[in-house]
Amino acid sequence: MLNRRNFLALAAGGAAGSVVGGVAEAAGASRSRARAIVFDAFPIFDPRPVFTLAEELFPGHGTELSQAWRTRQFEYTWLRTVAGRYADFWQVTEDALVFAARSLKLDLDPQPRARLMNAYLNLKTWPDVPQALRSLQAAGIRLAFLSNFSRRMLEAGIKNSGLEGMFEHLLSTDQVRQFKPAPRTYQMAVDAFGLKPEEIVFAAFAGWDAAGAKWFGFPTIWVNRLNAPVEQLSVVPDVTCNDLSGLITFATSRR
Repeated sequence: MLNRRNFLALAAGGAAGSVVGGVAEAAGASRSRARAIVFDAFPIFDPRPVFTLAEELFPGHGTELSQAWRTRQFEYTWLRTVAGRYADFWQVTEDALVFAARSLKLDLDPQPRARLMNAYLNLKTWPDVPQALRSLQAAGIRLAFLSNFSRRMLEAGIKNSGLEGMFEHLLSTDQVRQFKPAPRTYQMAVDAFGLKPEEIVFAAFAGWDAAGAKWFGFPTIWVNRLNAPVEQLSVVPDVTCNDLSGLITFATSRR
């Protein structure tokens, strides 16, 4: 059974695995040919400007607000999936923001509320992303997003970052009205590419997402950019790394 402490810990990100020299490969990792890679949004888009804005708007409380917001954001996705009460990620994100501010007794007026929400539409990539994507494309690997983000959010990040044409599919969980890690969400990649799960590498940002993808059957890499702690979910990603260089090595070694 998943108690509340473990449930809350999931939202903070993290996964089993370790980083040694930037990349660590789990024993017995699959050697299937990598023909495609699907990304969660955050290995590509840097969310830190959202947290910076939170501190700007609520000096001294930005970190606490950001942590509470993110925790509740993912709790709501899981609760809505389990209960069959879907709302898209934009709505979930706003609901979580309102709750987090109230829980901290912060006055979230309409203007800061709109600014924090719109920050999600102004995200750009982490510095290593453009070159990494070009390297993967040059290796003949097909690319897609598979994210809880709505399509509008994905398209905004792509436009902000000049990544038009890089991704063959923009797979939002809106399409199946469930959130990750529900198996049906990961199945979207299999259906979109027409490939076997073992031919599709999943690049996760959060440990719970890496676990979900691995349980589904994807070769999985955890892009642990924030050095999050290890999850205790009895499953490990094939590779853990700090940036996309580890992903390039993992995927191209399976060509």
